[in-house]
Amino acid sequence: MPVKGGSASGGKNKILKFPKGFLWGAGTSSHQVEGNIENDWTEWESGNAKRKVKEAKKKNWPDFILKKYPNPLQEENYISGRACDHYKRFEADFNIVKELGHNAHKFSIEWSRIEPEEGKFKKRELEHYAEIIRSLNKKGIEPFVVLWHWGNPKWIGKIGAWENKKTIDYFIRYVERLIKYPGIGDSVKFWMPLNEFQAYIGYSYLGGILPPQKKSLWKADKVLLNLVDAQKKAYKLIHKQTTKRVLVGASHHATHHAPFNPRNFLNVLFVKLLDYIKKDRIINMIGSCQDFIGLQVYRHERIRFWPGGRYGIAKIDNEKMESSDMGWEIYPKGIYHTLKYLRKFNLPIYITENGIADARDKKRAKFIKDHLYWAHKAIQENADVRGYLYWSLMDNLELAEGFWPRFGLVEMDYKTMGRKIRPSAREYAKICKSNSLSL
Repeated sequence: MPVKGGSASGGKNKILKFPKGFLWGAGTSSHQVEGNIENDWTEWESGNAKRKVKEAKKKNWPDFILKKYPNPLQEENYISGRACDHYKRFEADFNIVKELGHNAHKFSIEWSRIEPEEGKFKKRELEHYAEIIRSLNKKGIEPFVVLWHWGNPKWIGKIGAWENKKTIDYFIRYVERLIKYPGIGDSVKFWMPLNEFQAYIGYSYLGGILPPQKKSLWKADKVLLNLVDAQKKAYKLIHKQTTKRVLVGASHHATHHAPFNPRNFLNVLFVKLLDYIKKDRIINMIGSCQDFIGLQVYRHERIRFWPGGRYGIAKIDNEKMESSDMGWEIYPKGIYHTLKYLRKFNLPIYITENGIADARDKKRAKFIKDHLYWAHKAIQENADVRGYLYWSLMDNLELAEGFWPRFGLVEMDYKTMGRKIRPSAREYAKICKSNSLSL
């Protein structure tokens, strides 16, 4: 039975079976793993690196973080560079995916590679992504294809990116070129046009942490409307142009919020307000232009009234529970509450990101198992959950923090580009291969 904090425990040899056809895997994104990308983010990285190092020097870092390369006190930590060199090594990486028993994999196509100049599409790059899809399909691994994971071609950045309505038309033209290319549009079942509207807007236009670093509620709302419009148009285009049956989902970042004091009216009110803004509003805006919800969930936040706090009128005030290397509280039961909350939208749910920064690999296996325990409980209570994709396949560039957070099932040596499968990945592989969780 679950214990305080949401961890899973139980009797000997208790087996939790997942539904037949359940998809298991992990994910990557182009900017974070491919290497040698030139987009609007790479222009920003070099200047940002000096600022981030300056900020990092004010913190006390544990030795196990500082002994890794790169670490938060080094500028190269914040510059994508060759990243994981996945662009060249994808075949070997997918061999690891196959070895670990995954039957699905989420990745993104880099728009800046396909269309580095306005209207000039690179056939060589289109063929590269077609080859990635062929490689996955040959190995029996279902591709989940994301068409935009926050980075833009430089020319899109120069016109204001998603602040400019013209970007919607340019994006749809790019999507059309992709899905008409042999080996791409006719070979993918699961499409996710845009990655995490909420997180992108929160980091870039509310928090001012990521490019374009503009704190503006007006611009945030404008960007949201344009992204929703792009999602709808991409949905209709993909369904119209592809010959096989496809599913086009929307990617939603959904933090579980709970009132710090459930008996405090303001605490409860602020939680409901945050859930509406960060979950209901966007899902309802997209409406019927989503065949499934791609749930991306990492965190749990307890909210209480606190003028001047993170949300202006509220404050995150978590209990001192066990946390990740990034200080995120580990509360697996949060995924259960989130899945139950999302049932009302009557859409299939694929958990397309859930993971932990854990450089020493001491907590990852338990993190995965505990989250799957609660996901299974939600399934038993009629949540239509059909897959789980851990974030991430390998250590990578975490966009706000750089390379130092280690989320990967596979450990990266950034000096040699060596890969090493972590013990937690082997534990997860047992679940993937058996379609069940042994308690």
